[in-house]
Amino acid sequence: MERLPKVGIPVLALIIITIIVLAKSAVTIGSGEAGVLYKTFGGGVVTDGPPLGEGFHVIAPWNKVYIYEVRQQEIFEPMPVLSSNGLEIKIEASAWYQPIYADLGKLHQEKGENYLGRVIQPAIRSAARSVVGRYTPEQLYSSKRDAIQDEIFTETKKILDKQYIQLNEVLVRDVTLPPTIKDAIERKLKQEQEALEYEFRLEKAEKEAERQRIEAEGKAAANTILSASLTDKILQEKGIQATLELAQSPNAKIVVVGSGDNGLPLILNNN
Repeated sequence: MERLPKVGIPVLALIIITIIVLAKSAVTIGSGEAGVLYKTFGGGVVTDGPPLGEGFHVIAPWNKVYIYEVRQQEIFEPMPVLSSNGLEIKIEASAWYQPIYADLGKLHQEKGENYLGRVIQPAIRSAARSVVGRYTPEQLYSSKRDAIQDEIFTETKKILDKQYIQLNEVLVRDVTLPPTIKDAIERKLKQEQEALEYEFRLEKAEKEAERQRIEAEGKAAANTILSASLTDKILQEKGIQATLELAQSPNAKIVVVGSGDNGLPLILNNN
């Protein structure tokens, strides 16, 4: 076996060292990610500039890059909380969040890679307990869910805005009450619905009675006016007009003139 020439050993060692240095120096940051540069001999975490963006980067081999996802992410958080009267309620909430891109270095330096467990989860839990504690189980179950969702978002955002984290939305997906409380609320809501329905029927009946009364009064007033306007001469004229129309009819008939009490003709059908 031939030995390597003496000059070949240093060259081979140099090539190996170069490959190692390049491997240590090359960093590829994927889509939706950003990198925080840590300078071992240059003051640690770089916080006074933008993070490293997507793509290929070359750094000093003694430095290090910490890669963070900067797209919107979701955390699902089930938690027990207490209502205003001390009953335990279980709510399930989701939060949409993402690191503030320009402050990624500060986030890494002050909170670290586990900022989700150190900052976001405690903030959501604290806000949820504070908000739910203002409401009764009845309000939580029926009409206040949207208000609770908005208030949890507002209070959580106040906390996270100071922690280099952007909160986009909080969604309350479910509110679970103790079975006995839930059954009692449902019975109460059913009774209230029945009471409203009964009031509606009463109001409808009262309006119908009022309509009939007004209609009867209108008919009575019309009859009074009509009776006052019908004199004997008008009635006689109407009778004569009707007699003439019947006399002109093609049907066979017998007309007796002047036989009525008021002197109007009588028409008798000969059939």
